[in-house]
Amino acid sequence: MKLILASQSPRRYELLSMTGFPFEAVPPPCDEEQVFSRLMRDIPDLDERRLVEKLALAKGMASLKEHPGCLILAADTIVTLDGTVYGKPKDKDDARSMLRTLSGRTHVVDTGVAILTSSSTELFSSVSHVTFQPLSPATEALIDRYAESGLPLDKAGGYGIQERGGLLISHIEGDYFSVMGLPVSEVFRRLSAYEID
Repeated sequence: MKLILASQSPRRYELLSMTGFPFEAVPPPCDEEQVFSRLMRDIPDLDERRLVEKLALAKGMASLKEHPGCLILAADTIVTLDGTVYGKPKDKDDARSMLRTLSGRTHVVDTGVAILTSSSTELFSSVSHVTFQPLSPATEALIDRYAESGLPLDKAGGYGIQERGGLLISHIEGDYFSVMGLPVSEVFRRLSAYEID
């Protein structure tokens, strides 16, 4: 069975490559913002874990329609603080604002994963708690440089743990790779049950 990574994320591509399974990365044919908005409207009391699982499932199902004979792996990551979801920043100023808001606080990173075939569905998620350094002149300067680089713009919460954004973190409780975008150890364990070509 051919494995399809339903993502255009270079980080998820890199992480899935660690497993050694052959795969093809194909962006899911769905509007993620539209799916998110619909879920928030239709199920307003949805908790973060179920939200990321439903987002991953929507991506996976859209991809399965295009690749019905394949094994589909889809994932989604959200960052929340005090009940507010921090998605991808709209622009560099939004990235600065997000990173300042997260500074000195502990936020939650939820990554949901869907593994689908035409006859089966597996859904699971991973939760991590990430604490940022408090604001200081050095942290402010780092946030400005990081936002100006444009790197935060394609990442939930406006940072990547594996790049300069990792310098903002004082500690993490949970799975480093899940914060990066894919709980790859659990993904490997689950994919091992399938016959992947």
